[in-house]
Amino acid sequence: MLPEHLPGLQVAARYWPSRDGLDIGGDWYDAFMMPDGAITLEIGDVQGHDVDPAVFMGQVRLSMRAIAAQEPDPATVLKRTNELLVTMDPTRFASCTILHVDPRDGQVTGTSAGHVPVLCAHRDGSHDVRELPGGPDLGIVTGTEYREGTFTLDEHSALVMVTDGVVEGPGLTLEAGLERAGELAAQAVYDGLNAEETADRILDAAVAVDHLDDVAVLVIRRP
Repeated sequence: MLPEHLPGLQVAARYWPSRDGLDIGGDWYDAFMMPDGAITLEIGDVQGHDVDPAVFMGQVRLSMRAIAAQEPDPATVLKRTNELLVTMDPTRFASCTILHVDPRDGQVTGTSAGHVPVLCAHRDGSHDVRELPGGPDLGIVTGTEYREGTFTLDEHSALVMVTDGVVEGPGLTLEAGLERAGELAAQAVYDGLNAEETADRILDAAVAVDHLDDVAVLVIRRP
């Protein structure tokens, strides 16, 4: 579902469904080029496990892509997507993180609608958890304004965007899950692994957790 080539970045995605048949979830991810040469990346999770959240996920994903084509500002994308979803009177809601990454200088602008934090892994083997400013989940409150944060993705570093199934489950708190995923990503970067290999390490650890939630991973490297 990702473009074959995103100039200036390595981007790898992984998805693992937790259930079979129609008990599917609403996790999603996306990445696409902007007219100014920047890359927009997003990951999100619709509440529930059946056909309805999967359909709602498709509506959210397509709405965000269409709005982002006209509005590169991540906060505006979330604001307008939220207003559109609220008018549809949905029975579901969605969390989401959206990033606008300039591969030339590594500047990242991002915001979150109630989603889990972003992980940043560095080539010295360290990592940090970036809690982006933002607002509530999409599709709940009309008139919501989302706030943005900016930071720099250094060369050879990696950003890791995940859904909550990767970092939270029975016996695994969100804080502990974020720490584990951050350590795995940092070790992968330190070992010189590319985005695909880094995503595999994080997914393998996530599916070993005994829970019934879908997992999605999006890894962004600046080589």
